Amino acid sequence: MSLRLSSPTDYEALLNDYDTWLFDCDGVLWRGDQVIDGVVQVLNILRRRGKKVVFVTNNATKSRKSYKKKFDQVGLEAHVDEIYGSAYAAAVYISSVIKLPKDKKVYVIGQEGLEEELHDEGISFLGGTDPADNTLDSFNLKDFTVDPDVAAVVCGLDTQINYTKLSKAFQFLTRNPECLFIATNEDSTFPSAHGLLPGAGSISAPLRFALGRDPVCTGKPANTMLDCVKAKINFDPKRTIMVGDRLNTDILFGQNGGLATLLVLTGITSEADITGPNASPIIPNFVTSSIGDFRVIESA
Repeated sequence: MSLRLSSPTDYEALLNDYDTWLFDCDGVLWRGDQVIDGVVQVLNILRRRGKKVVFVTNNATKSRKSYKKKFDQVGLEAHVDEIYGSAYAAAVYISSVIKLPKDKKVYVIGQEGLEEELHDEGISFLGGTDPADNTLDSFNLKDFTVDPDVAAVVCGLDTQINYTKLSKAFQFLTRNPECLFIATNEDSTFPSAHGLLPGAGSISAPLRFALGRDPVCTGKPANTMLDCVKAKINFDPKRTIMVGDRLNTDILFGQNGGLATLLVLTGITSEADITGPNASPIIPNFVTSSIGDFRVIESA
């Protein structure tokens, strides 16, 4: 059963027990471009107390450098080496785990952030933001030649998804022997400032259905993301906590990695999801309404 944080003593105890704090971003720190009340103050409290702060997001539309700009724009302190996105995890997976040969390429369903991370890892790619693929014209298979050097298809959130991109990806995955199918993450939705929108999982879903198989996922809750963090930051899992708003990604990610977990109710998960007869079987260690609740420590 989860411990519901409520008193200054509860919040103080949590700060004392954990040295490294992993935060999801969308729905935890902000909604759209609006910072959730109290986040600035609470992150400052953590830093003043010498805590390691790490931002772990499934958002694959931005590179870590672009994410740094967003933190700057909304007034939150963050450093590039504190930011780990699913686009970065996908690029590291391809370059360092698969060790894709330099003469091979990746077909991208996704946006500029994913392309930037692939480029920084020295990975050749096509598709993505290429104007030829961002078209509403009908796809004609007769005019399409499959590039035999495409060894992987990587699918992230793509707000310009179309039939041409899906068709090309399908051709590579069915006609190139051993072509890998990789998803940056499988979030069904994500929270915007004005409500929920379809997530990256809904972009890869047509391919999963057409292919009859699932992709390798590099974002939360997969361990690939935590492996990326471990490769760069030294931390003790027993003294580390994952803070998120989604049970089947953030909280499950923490549990899979042997971390403590704190659920906030400012994003995807609602009170009904954790209480009552239809509650999720994924149970966080701790629950609080918002990260901003930690401000009670300084007002006590």
